[in-house]
Amino acid sequence: MTTKPQIALAMGDPAGISPELTAKALADPTIRDAAHFTVFGDRRVLEMGERHAGVSVDIEVIGDTSERNSEKTVFIDLGHLDPRTVPLGDVSLEGGRSAITNFRNAIALAKAGKVAAVTFTPFNKAAMRLAHPSYEDEVVFLNEELESDDEASEFNILPNLWNARVTSHVPISGVADLIRKDLILDKLELTHRSLKDAGIANPRIAVAGLNPHAGDGGNFGCEDAAEIEPAVKEGQARGIICDGPFPSDTVFLRAKRGDFDAVLTMYHDQGQIAMKLIGFDAGVTLLGGYPFPVCTPAHGTAYDIAGEGIADLGATRNALLLAARMANARADTVAA
Repeated sequence: MTTKPQIALAMGDPAGISPELTAKALADPTIRDAAHFTVFGDRRVLEMGERHAGVSVDIEVIGDTSERNSEKTVFIDLGHLDPRTVPLGDVSLEGGRSAITNFRNAIALAKAGKVAAVTFTPFNKAAMRLAHPSYEDEVVFLNEELESDDEASEFNILPNLWNARVTSHVPISGVADLIRKDLILDKLELTHRSLKDAGIANPRIAVAGLNPHAGDGGNFGCEDAAEIEPAVKEGQARGIICDGPFPSDTVFLRAKRGDFDAVLTMYHDQGQIAMKLIGFDAGVTLLGGYPFPVCTPAHGTAYDIAGEGIADLGATRNALLLAARMANARADTVAA
């Protein structure tokens, strides 16, 4: 495919490094060459990001999506936030409201079929909840906005390794009750599809155990043998290249050396800790399972360095380029 995909980019929390990262991304020729972006935010916030980053962004500024040219990168100036009203490094209602508005507009554009992917620079969940008290996480918000009950999931991605989860933002005390064959199998199939959407033709998936030593034959819990192993066998029967359950303290060592393309873990920190130790500045979060990919850097808003101009673009670049690759792959599939 030679046509550049069209991607929405929502500016994230204005009190953190999102303005700087957005400015750096829009000044990066590799990113600009990969896709046409429709960026949502306040031009004054982007200008602040340019000052912090020490870059100048050449971009057409318009006031409404109806003026948008799909053959170029444009900035939709919503004019909804004076950055002087939001102190850097502080959680605020105004910051959360602006990020919510940007995200909502980006989702709406994708829902209407006018862009092939949604991306965003980091949000601050505390600020988002001030503006939208029911805000739990991006998956829940997307389901609300899309009026969808799609089986979606969050993936953490490094250049050569993916991490998927059976459970995500739930208390650790509630994890064991959710480890059931049907849910594991659903997440295994979604992981398989998402990897293929990203261009990995024959993805190899390792499945982590829940308990120490993957249960040690029942000595340390029954979930591994009773729920995880049957899900793996059923996945294999459905043509998925998968194996496990493997002890979670060693499975990432094997994956890192190239034995697997992805590790399906049972809960949030089981995978997050490993992935962030392996490549914190390169990690991408993908929200998979929707009609369009949603990508963002895996790190947060970094309030402690906001405004200093030292935020690393690596993860944001990876997120935007992944969105472009996935948009192209889906377009090629449709064309075929």
